[in-house]
Amino acid sequence: MKPVIFGLSGPTLTADEQAFFAEADPVGYILFRRNIETRDQVRALTDSLRTLSGRDDVPILIDQEGGRVARMGPPQWPTFPAGPAFDALYKAAPMSAIQAMRANAEALGAMLAEVGINVDCAPLLDVAQPDTTEAITIRAYGSEPMQVAALGRAMLEGLASAGVVGVVKHMPGHGRALVDTHHALPTVTAGEDELAIDLEPFITLNKAAMGMTTHIVFEAWDRELPATLSPVIVDKIIRGRIGFDGFLMTDDIDMKALSGTPADKAAASIAAGCDCVLDCWARMDEMVAIAGRLDEIGVDARRRLDTAMASVAGRSSSVNFADLIARRDALLVLA
Repeated sequence: MKPVIFGLSGPTLTADEQAFFAEADPVGYILFRRNIETRDQVRALTDSLRTLSGRDDVPILIDQEGGRVARMGPPQWPTFPAGPAFDALYKAAPMSAIQAMRANAEALGAMLAEVGINVDCAPLLDVAQPDTTEAITIRAYGSEPMQVAALGRAMLEGLASAGVVGVVKHMPGHGRALVDTHHALPTVTAGEDELAIDLEPFITLNKAAMGMTTHIVFEAWDRELPATLSPVIVDKIIRGRIGFDGFLMTDDIDMKALSGTPADKAAASIAAGCDCVLDCWARMDEMVAIAGRLDEIGVDARRRLDTAMASVAGRSSSVNFADLIARRDALLVLA
């Protein structure tokens, strides 16, 4: 098994993808809007990925946070609120916000599980700052670490109750970035005391099953390399100071924050200590190059992967979907 999660080109696997994936045996797959049409189609696609991999628990990921970050939407599926809606409620009624987030996440998880998706790239644990890039503020759970952690925990618990693994992101924190890593490499000059605030939610939720790195240079820890490619940050900060021993994947390796070829970046991230590379774009030449550069998944990484997927094995929501949505909405109006 190669330590990489690949994207797919369309709503069904092409013959070339089937042949390549069967040979490369990636850790898992990630779905985007280009892969999403109807319930039956998505379920058939995820079933085909499980059959191809020979693993019932093969990770099939999606970015389904709510708000603008949603790959599944109307008319097939309902919209879900983004983080700021729960931030606003938390300021008025913290316990109600936590209950609303848990109901929201369980409904979200049930929606994903119905079509065979078992990993959601949420919650976002980045602590917002006054000048944080909009790419984060439109999704963030707030500017107070305790609040972010509380809402993040509710998201993880709600997803897990529906049989879906959550992914805490973006480690060790994206809140101080002034530019979007999709387009440029941010450099954070904050000192240790300020960065300690950013780490708090991740430390609180360091038992999460899966996590995702960020492509940011933190000068206090490594003046040269962004977190995804930094052995110092992965080992000393994410594994050490945060205490995270879950399955650690990169953010999309093909973002413009990172320079070099996708294969070079993939190899460097694994060498830095990440468990797995996330490559989203389904470009066959790039996927072949990445697979060719990567060795088989490491023993520790495989242990973390198996532990993560086992954490939701056999779980499914026991609450009616409409009741979960109604419970959430009745609480959100209190903000």
